Amino acid sequence: MPQWINVCRMDDLQPDSGVCALVQGQQIAIFHMVKDNAVYAIHNYDPIGKANVLSRGMIGDIKGEPVVASPLYKQHFSLLSGICLEDGSVSVAAYPARVENGFVAVQIAPAPVSTTCAKEGVSA
Repeated sequence: MPQWINVCRMDDLQPDSGVCALVQGQQIAIFHMVKDNAVYAIHNYDPIGKANVLSRGMIGDIKGEPVVASPLYKQHFSLLSGICLEDGSVSVAAYPARVENGFVAVQIAPAPVSTTCAKEGVSA
């Protein structure tokens, strides 16, 4: 079952900008979009540029959809779904985010438990 994890205080975020946080071993890019009065969370890894840089991208919207432009090759990733607007076959994980009692929290699903043994085809 997914759980909410407090990541930082709302005061730690810069308006209309992103920060990177390490959450359960994953780099999560967290964005505070003032005009929407909202926070968004996506994985920080840019699959096109092959680097953890999305938190440093510029945010805005395209046709009303909140996006971040990768600082490397400028592709736009939806802050709602993680889908790349220029190539719908490319995406990053998007996480539910909220502000509660002054803290920004993201919802991360626990890592799946493997039921496969090291030997191929053998289940536990």
